Amino acid sequence: MSWSAALRADDPTHVPVTLDEAAERATDAAGWVEQNWSTWLNTGLKIVLILVVAFTLRMLIRKALTKLIDRMNRSAQAVEGTALGGLLVNAERRRQRSEAIGSVLRSVASFLILGTAGLMVLGAFKIDLAPLLASAGVAGVAIGFGARNLVTDFLSGVFMILEDQYGVGDSIDAGVASGEVVEVGLRVTKLRGVDGEIWYVRNGEIKRIGNLSQGWATAGVDITVRPTEDLDEVRAVIAGAADLMSKDEPWNERLWGPVEVLGLTEVLLDSMTVRVSAKTMPGKKLGVERELRWRIKRALDEAGIRIVGGLPPQSTEPAAKPADPTAAMSAPSVFASPSSPQSAAATPLPKPDLGK
Repeated sequence: MSWSAALRADDPTHVPVTLDEAAERATDAAGWVEQNWSTWLNTGLKIVLILVVAFTLRMLIRKALTKLIDRMNRSAQAVEGTALGGLLVNAERRRQRSEAIGSVLRSVASFLILGTAGLMVLGAFKIDLAPLLASAGVAGVAIGFGARNLVTDFLSGVFMILEDQYGVGDSIDAGVASGEVVEVGLRVTKLRGVDGEIWYVRNGEIKRIGNLSQGWATAGVDITVRPTEDLDEVRAVIAGAADLMSKDEPWNERLWGPVEVLGLTEVLLDSMTVRVSAKTMPGKKLGVERELRWRIKRALDEAGIRIVGGLPPQSTEPAAKPADPTAAMSAPSVFASPSSPQSAAATPLPKPDLGK
């Protein structure tokens, strides 16, 4: 007798199974499997089909996005070698922008596809999705309230990149900080200030942006001269210096328009101010202003026009004799002498002694 048979013999609660009962149980099990195998097969095939379609669609979308990003980078590199490539396209900026956009799009596509596939798989198992969706909605609201700053930073960064508000190499004024953009992220933007410091600015804190590197800049120079100078001559000298500057390199590329003498901005008793303006390449405003001041100062000196603040003109007339220092002194007063009649008349009378 085997060990299992001995245990069954010693167990008083054991009920022996006959061959008919065993055959009946096997028949029931086979019938149950026969009744449900088609359902299992359909469910399994449905799940496999859902997963295959989801992963295939995800792979195709990611490949399409990767090709789109590569095409954007190739177009940026093609323009970079042209004459205006350095002005219109920044390869590093375009690369970071395209990579960030591609990363966001790939993440969103994967989340939507795999999330939908997961819900469809749960539905194939006849699971009620209503409580699950309700719980997910409540959890999403709670996470949204708890991490609202993070969500705000992320969404702000996405829209900043999509709208191309600024990029690497741009000089911007973000309100809370200003400087040159070093790195653009979905949550934080890195700026290098004028003193070399690095500012980490959260994208959600940026309420306004002033981009100093897009479009064009305006260079303005004020020249203050004496009010006795001939205005037509001053205008002609400044215009001549500006015309020579616009023909020299590299200023002929940095100046995007003619240098204009706008006119007088201030007229005082001892000076008058002439305003000069020019449209320049973005980021080159300060250099153009310094060169304009240099050339205009030299042209004014050659024309004999003195700006206010220079050395006073030296007179060629002989020096006059010094004036008598006592000429401006007044005559002594008669009240200064106590013996004079005026002093005696001004002296008060003594009080009489009433006690005698």
